[in-house]
Amino acid sequence: MKKKKTDWVSKIPKWAWLVISLIVAIAFWTLLSLGEKTGRAFPPLLEVFGSYTKMAVDRGVFWGDIASSLTSAGIGFLLGFVIGVPVAFLMAWYRPFRFIVEPWIQFVRNIPPLAYVPLVVIAVGIGRAPQIVVICLATFLTICITVFQGVINVDETLIKAARVLGANDTLLFVRVIFPATTPFIITAIRLGISVALTTLIAAESTGANAGLGMRIRALSSSFEVEPMMLYIIVVGIIGMAAEKILKFFERRLTAWQEKREI
Repeated sequence: MKKKKTDWVSKIPKWAWLVISLIVAIAFWTLLSLGEKTGRAFPPLLEVFGSYTKMAVDRGVFWGDIASSLTSAGIGFLLGFVIGVPVAFLMAWYRPFRFIVEPWIQFVRNIPPLAYVPLVVIAVGIGRAPQIVVICLATFLTICITVFQGVINVDETLIKAARVLGANDTLLFVRVIFPATTPFIITAIRLGISVALTTLIAAESTGANAGLGMRIRALSSSFEVEPMMLYIIVVGIIGMAAEKILKFFERRLTAWQEKREI
C-alpha cells in the first residue's frame, strides 16, 4: 500500500508540485485576507503586488533597497565565511586553540543580534559598516560551528590510513579532510545565507538610509501593510533563489556522495 502511494507521488513532476504548493499558498492567503482581523495583516495579494508601483515608481526606492541589502548581506556573509571556515578548521585540528576560542563562540552565539547592535554602532559608527559587522558576526558563528562539526566527524579510519601512507598535515587536509567536509561547508553556506537575510532587519536598524530591513521597519511604523508585505515576500524570494543556486553547485561538488531519496 505504501509503495503504491510512493509511485503515485513520484509520477507527478516537481514543477507540478511547485504549482500546487503555490495554489495552496494563494488560497490560504486569500482566506486570511477575508477575515476581519487577519485581513489587516494579510491584505489581498493583488493589492500587495500593486504596491510595487508606489515603491518603485512613485517613491523610487524599491530597487535601491534591494541593491543596498544585497550589498550589505553579501559583504557581511563573505567576511563571515572567510573568517569562519579557517577558525573552524583550527578549532577542530588544534586542541589548545579550541579550548581558548570555543567557549567564547558558544557564549556569543546565544546573544541575539539586536543585543549587540548598539555596541557595534558605538564602535564603528552608523551607515553600512555596522550592518556588515553585524551580519558578518552572525554568519561567522553559524558557519564556524557547522564546519567545525563536519571536521570532527571525519572518519578517523581515513585519517589514520592517510598517516600510514605518509601524508603530512597539508596533504591530509587537501586529500582527506577538505573533501569529507565539503557537504558540511555547503550546509554552512546555506545556513549562513539564511542567517544573513534574517539578520537584515536588525543590521539595518543602525541608521540605514536604504535597505529591505530598514524599509520594512519604516513601513510597519506607518502601518503601510501592503508594501511591507511586498518587501517581506522579496526577502523570501531572494532566499529561495540563493538556495536554488547553491543546490546547483552542490550537485556538482558532492556528486560522489550517496544520498537517500526523499
